[in-house]
Amino acid sequence: MKNKKPFLTEVRSQDVLSVSIPDTRSFAGAQRKSFRVWWIAFRYHFVPASFLPAILGSVGAWVQTGLMNRWFFFLTVLGVTLNHIALNMTDDYFDYHAAVDQGGERRENPYTGGSGTLTGGLIQHGHMRLMFTLFYLITIGIGLYLCAVQTWWIIVFGLFGVGCSYFYTAPPIRYGYRGLGEFSQLINFSFTIGMGAYVVQTVSFSWEIFWILLPLGFMMFAMIVINEIPDRFDDAAAGKNTLVVRFGLKAAARFYGVAMMLAYAVILLAPPLNMAGYWIYLGLLTLPWSVRAFLIMKAYGNEPDKLAPANLLTIRVHNFTGILLIIACLIQGLQDRQVFQPVVFAAVILSAFYLPAAISIFFKKMPDGRRTEA
Repeated sequence: MKNKKPFLTEVRSQDVLSVSIPDTRSFAGAQRKSFRVWWIAFRYHFVPASFLPAILGSVGAWVQTGLMNRWFFFLTVLGVTLNHIALNMTDDYFDYHAAVDQGGERRENPYTGGSGTLTGGLIQHGHMRLMFTLFYLITIGIGLYLCAVQTWWIIVFGLFGVGCSYFYTAPPIRYGYRGLGEFSQLINFSFTIGMGAYVVQTVSFSWEIFWILLPLGFMMFAMIVINEIPDRFDDAAAGKNTLVVRFGLKAAARFYGVAMMLAYAVILLAPPLNMAGYWIYLGLLTLPWSVRAFLIMKAYGNEPDKLAPANLLTIRVHNFTGILLIIACLIQGLQDRQVFQPVVFAAVILSAFYLPAAISIFFKKMPDGRRTEA
């Protein structure tokens, strides 16, 4: 039965949602199904790529200057989170209309190919368009407020970030179809978000914070490359010329490896270059996961189901590295500032935004029912 109310969804497959709804509680069940479907569409397990650099930039501002406006901190993290969710839905919407990711039963790898909510008929196109438009408007509203009360330089970061999110797949630009999307990920998920958060707090620029943010950008580049591997044939058929489509699987493995090496090189060089203290070496703890993900990718690049653990490991590497860099900054700030309140506040914000993602990142089951292994 088609649901006429806005933001509710037409659920055609209970298998996708793994939920059974008794007729006697149909309304409450429909609400739960609707929330579940939208949560799938949000793809929240990718959203830490946005709020982790925002938290890192804000914490870095406190370490360097002693400034932490908690209201601005919260609004910044909320804004980039909503923008990333809108980005995920925008990609789903325009990829679907460009006939990308419609290859039928292609869910061997749950980390690629969009949410499947449009291709599966679970959400109406107009409802998704309305939802991501609403999220963009809220993000823009937050940005304009911060511009008015802090500095209009924020509009430079905000407009660039929102524009890149929307036009990644939206016509007429669709730069993600032209082999530029991966470099956009590198720039936006380090400099644009992280330095933007720093500017919100300090109204200034810092090369040290820029350096600390770089590993997350390189890891995000690696993440998008490995996620494009299972999609390369669908993408090529639809004219989406990603780096993997243009240069092939072997080159993709090289891109991934170089990006990860650069990320760890930046961490290693930070203390000798006086860009950070030695606590930043906590970020090196994720190196074994990166090596394992690279080896899986080299061995199973042509087998989407066997590649899935490498996709998941890459998400974990990025997330854990970001969390460890935040912890390193908080320890350094605690040593220098001798105050606990900013540390507690940052930890609360990190926990509140990350825990919903952690559920799917660390307790996700593969399509055959096996739990993914770390």
